[in-house]
Amino acid sequence: MTNSSRECNFTDIDRLANTLRLGISIPTFILGLVLNALVLYMFCCFWKKHTKTSVYMINLALADVLLLLSLPLKLHYSETEAPGRLCSFIESLYFVNMYSSIFIIVCITFDRYVCIRHPFEGRANQSTKWAILSCCFIWAATWLCSIPMYVSRKKNHFKCFSNMSQEVAWSTPYIVSLEFFGFLIPLAVTVFCSVQSILILLNHKSQAKKKAEGSGSLRVIIINLVVFLVCFTPIHLAICLQYLVKRHVIVDCNLQQSISLFIQVSMILANLNCCLDAIFYYFAAKEFCEKIHLKKVIERCPVFKPRATQWDCLWWKNTSSSTPTCLIGCQQHYP
Repeated sequence: MTNSSRECNFTDIDRLANTLRLGISIPTFILGLVLNALVLYMFCCFWKKHTKTSVYMINLALADVLLLLSLPLKLHYSETEAPGRLCSFIESLYFVNMYSSIFIIVCITFDRYVCIRHPFEGRANQSTKWAILSCCFIWAATWLCSIPMYVSRKKNHFKCFSNMSQEVAWSTPYIVSLEFFGFLIPLAVTVFCSVQSILILLNHKSQAKKKAEGSGSLRVIIINLVVFLVCFTPIHLAICLQYLVKRHVIVDCNLQQSISLFIQVSMILANLNCCLDAIFYYFAAKEFCEKIHLKKVIERCPVFKPRATQWDCLWWKNTSSSTPTCLIGCQQHYP
């Protein structure tokens, strides 16, 4: 998506963007692989039986890992010409996994909202069937939507993530669909579910009059929402602006240069989500397990005792200042 124009010189812009890419993407690649490996290791060690959450989290970690593996190729072939088919594959690998991550995060957010809003229905519906089908649909849909990237271009060899087909990849129907279905709808669902979950937990915390118990769960939801907004809003705003450049709506050279830098920096920012996902879910699980005394909760709710696991504590919530009770426990394993 690097801009190019006969009227404007983007050499300095691309040089600055390349420096930022190298300085941020390399640590992101290393740290992201390590953290996502830890997340997958945690699932393998602590989950005896898969739940909806484990299915979503495994797929999210895989999407993040695949996106991270595409970063070295992206860094190299953004500066070096490559065969058209190889470029199309690298571009699709990058964007497919970015949007797969977005939709899986939406599924996790919605599932958490259902568990908090309707705890009994959430506990009763813990089959992994719909989670597996949802993930399969997400993977299939995102790969199908990447087909325009394989449309032949003017050159057989070119730098990847530049000179995408203006007739297809930058066409109005494709960009509108990308923005609406790929970002605006997921954004609306994520914001609605997160805000509703926060309000419900604040209400329970107010009734219990015990701030310490609710602070952890509220913090997890708020951080999750902020990370989603910070990582994915700039890149979609940048795509809209670059679309206006491609359609010659924005013709001012200085503005085009600013947009070129903005879209490249926003892609770097979106890559950070791979690290933040792993940090968020790994340490959230650890913090929750330490704070709410899972063993005591299980003693109060023996029906969940046979196969309760460490991750289950993400869904436990105390509403009494004296003894813990089971309010939200939608990820339990039944005998």
